[in-house]
Parts: sequence; C-alpha cells; structure tokens
Amino acid sequence: MLRFRLPSLLAFGAIAATLALVVSSADARPKFSGGSRGSQTYSAPPSTATSPSARPIERSMTQPGQTGSAVAQRPSAAPAAAPAGGMFGRPGFLGGMFAGFLGAGLIGMLMGHGLTGGLAGFASIVGLMLQIGIVVLIGYLLWTWWQRRTQPALAGGPSLRDNASARSGWPIGLGGGSGVAAAPARASGTDEVGLTPDDFNDFERILGEVETGYGAEDLGRLRSRATPEMVSYFAEELAANASNGVVNKISDVKLLQGDLSEAWREGSTDYATVAMRYSLVDQTVERDGGRVVEGGPDEAVEIWTFMRVRGGNWLLSAIQQA
Repeated sequence: MLRFRLPSLLAFGAIAATLALVVSSADARPKFSGGSRGSQTYSAPPSTATSPSARPIERSMTQPGQTGSAVAQRPSAAPAAAPAGGMFGRPGFLGGMFAGFLGAGLIGMLMGHGLTGGLAGFASIVGLMLQIGIVVLIGYLLWTWWQRRTQPALAGGPSLRDNASARSGWPIGLGGGSGVAAAPARASGTDEVGLTPDDFNDFERILGEVETGYGAEDLGRLRSRATPEMVSYFAEELAANASNGVVNKISDVKLLQGDLSEAWREGSTDYATVAMRYSLVDQTVERDGGRVVEGGPDEAVEIWTFMRVRGGNWLLSAIQQA
C-alpha cells in the first residue's frame, strides 16, 4: 500500500510547494484600476511597447458625460411646436379678423341690410381688407428683417463647428445622453502638451515617492503627489491593512522602462498617460512583530496618468493595471 500512497504524497507536496511560492511572491500593493483621465476616463489609452493594453477604469469620481461639452450634460430641448397660424406667433389672428367680418355680415342680415350691410356695403369690406393686407405685408417684411439681424453670426461658422467637435470626446452609450460620436483615438505617443525631459523626470520621481509614501502610510506625502481622489483610494487600502493588522512595506522602487501613451490638454489642464515597468521590494508584514506575511522583490507594469493645472506641478490622477 505504501507504493500507492507515496506518489500521492509527492504530488501533494509539489502542489503545496507551488502554492507557497505563489503566496510568497504575491503582489501585496493595491492593484486597482481607478482615478480620472479627464474626458478620456472611459477611453482606453493607446497601446505602447511597455503595455500593449490596459484594464479599464473601474473606480472613478468622474461619471460618464460629466466632463467635456455642456451639451453632454444637458439633454437638448425639444423643438417648439410650430404655431397653428397667424402673425407674430399669435395663432388665429387672420381667422379672428374674418370671423369678425362674418359676424358683422350676419348682424346686417338680421337688421335687414343684407350680408354686407353691416359694413356699409361690399366696397367697404374690400377696401378695408386691402388696407389690412398692406399693413400685414409691411409687418411681415419688418419681422423677417429683424429675425435676420438678431440671428447669431456664428450659427453655421467653422468656429462653432470646431468647438463642437472638440467637445465630443465621450463615446456613445456611456451615459450623458449627448448622442455625439466619439473623437478619433489618438496615435500612441501623441503629445499635444509639449512634454520635456524634466516632465518625464517628474513622472519617475512621483512613481517612487507615491510607492514609498504608501509603504510608509504617509498620507501627507501622498497628498502632495496625487489628486484628492487618488489619496482617498490609498487611504481606504491603508485602513484595510490596519484593520487586518498588517503593513504593506514598499522600497527600492526603480523605473526599468517607460513609454508615453498620450498627452493632451483640456482647457487649462494638462494630462499625460505613461506606461511604466518598474521593480520594487513589496512586502506585507505583521504590524506587531514585523513578520513577513507575503511578498518580496517584484516587478510591475502599470499605466499612470498625471495631471497639472497649466504652470503647476504634476499630480498622479489615475492608475490602470496592464
């Protein structure tokens, strides 16, 4: 019987060793995909050599249709129904006038003067109608002239069309009810901001400071390197670690490879999305005693988006997993 049990024990031992290896090299750092990429929050960033694809944003305070065009935020009003008739938007003006003529004729008949007696004869009616017709014609011409004068000069001009195109960055079906076609995707590496080597140095520096700041549970440092939204996500992760009695220690962060996915502007705000592959020591240790629970040397590939108000400092605004 022993010869039948031995292979089973060996197989069990191999499985246990494999599971232990997986646990020891597990990624302790938070691996969510969240934050804001402005109007591109729900659009996939262009692929790069470092990261051919990215997980979509799963957590964001930016709702579909919230940013960008005001048209995407407010449903367009239904066109007003055309008036049934009349002049200057008053239905029944002419109908009421002829009803008055008919009423006057009927009164004339009751009084014994005939159909047209109420208005001193047929000639009087014709003359009155001609005078009213001239007044109505002049009024109509004045009204159409005034409408042309008050129409916006840019109603069909290229400036308004260009602005509408620039504000149509939300894809159809993501909410907002704009019904506007999505803007064409940018090519990988598109730079509409004009990034400099100093900007890329800032991205690398923020990578290290955010990771080590998280490992040190230093929310003050994180607030100076990330948007309030991202800090709130980090704070949730740190609170969960504290509740579990562990600390996620991160150190020795080193950028190995980085590629620009896209950089663009929205009003006075600049955005830059960068794919980065970096190494780090990532460990989860017991808060009391310092025993290593899991983790160790590791590598990660993530897509980070940075934002800045024109002339300000870059801040981390989104992280996406590759």
